[in-house]
Amino acid sequence: MRKWSLALALAATALPALAHAQAAQPAAASKLHVDTQYFTLPNGLRVVLTKDTIAPTVTVGVYYGIGFRVEPRDRTGFAHLFEHLMFQGSKHAPKGVFDTTITNSGGVNNGSTRFDFTNYYEIVPSGALERMLWLEADRMENPVIDDVVLKNQQGVVGNEVKVNVLNQPYSTWPWIDLPMLANTNWYNSHNFYGDLKEIEAATVPDAQAFSREFYRPNNAVLVIAGDIDYAATRAMVEKYFAPIPSAAPVKQPDISEPRQTAEKFKSRVDALAPKPGYAAGYHVPDRGTPEWYAMGLIDQILVQGDDSRLFRKLVTDTGITGELSGGINADLGNMFNYRGPMLWSFSFTHDPTHSTAQITRAVDEVIEELRTKPVSAAELQRARTKMRSDLYGTIDGGGRVGLIDLLAVYALFDNDPTAVNRIEQGFAKVTPELIRKTAQEYLRTTNRSVYVIEPGAQAKGGK
Repeated sequence: MRKWSLALALAATALPALAHAQAAQPAAASKLHVDTQYFTLPNGLRVVLTKDTIAPTVTVGVYYGIGFRVEPRDRTGFAHLFEHLMFQGSKHAPKGVFDTTITNSGGVNNGSTRFDFTNYYEIVPSGALERMLWLEADRMENPVIDDVVLKNQQGVVGNEVKVNVLNQPYSTWPWIDLPMLANTNWYNSHNFYGDLKEIEAATVPDAQAFSREFYRPNNAVLVIAGDIDYAATRAMVEKYFAPIPSAAPVKQPDISEPRQTAEKFKSRVDALAPKPGYAAGYHVPDRGTPEWYAMGLIDQILVQGDDSRLFRKLVTDTGITGELSGGINADLGNMFNYRGPMLWSFSFTHDPTHSTAQITRAVDEVIEELRTKPVSAAELQRARTKMRSDLYGTIDGGGRVGLIDLLAVYALFDNDPTAVNRIEQGFAKVTPELIRKTAQEYLRTTNRSVYVIEPGAQAKGGK
């Protein structure tokens, strides 16, 4: 993942979700409606267009249906490594041309690797749209993958692992550690940021085969949002992307997880961590089900905001911690932009005066109340309002990054980008009884994994 001042990037210790642009809260009577045109080219490329007049700019996103969840065995970190390779030039646009074209127009660009997709996007003035489409089409069809490029990016990614992960306090906790503990299927539980030895072992034939298999139009979605003309934009898309040949359909491995029936626990000493850390994760219902919508509201009730139950218990009432973060797919996106098994999790650091057992008792008090007592109509409505605010904040505002993300993943996973207009309906159908039923199944202790950090820095006298 590449760093730009206005774009998504790897944080020091985690991969953040797509940036949420800020927007005014819509009127209570309004309903979300994103106008789109959706079509598929003969080579299988799915295309989503959406027009607005917010600013004379356009945002282009290309999403490939390959994330680190299904990267090759013995090549952990390969999906992330390949994301870097795609910025190293293409047949008709040598290294540097892509970035220079964007910066000369006053735009920004970036890419990221997630559980179930790898994405690239550019935000440029509307007049630069055709150049962007030509550049994206050329690197889809003709990326430069040779020994020089591969060795260079192996060094870049290796250094990123060392700087952003291995030599940071808390390191892989909880964003890698917790999924590795909670899941049993290798595809969901391996070190997706990458083992340095396996990253270095990647070969040019590996990368070329990866490109042929996953980086083809029939495994991709192109989203164009902003100040566009529908007919003219479609003509440009057909001109540059239609000639790209498709490949055989991607064969997805089985990424399912068995129902967890016993609580899992793990701890480790972190030599750089100044304070203990506590993280808990629970498997969630399948994406798009009624229970999944209920779990989204449970997340709002339990951890989102100062009025959430766990925040009040752990921060306000007991002072166990001063901060609390979490969510569904909390560290690597949001509850909408993944396809396979996922965790709802929360984490925080705390003073060593609070033991793991004490913290778990406090957590259980809150969780069990939700599992056994129905939520009030007022609390449920407050959760819907908070969720709605988050959703509109994602969709509206400068950059349109959150908007193209939602449209892309619903096209990629569901073949239906208009589903974004029905998200609110899904949450509106959730009842107090469905909240209780979902909590009974998915917030049981036997569906929980707890990962704690013991502070090595504290033990050595570090501040």
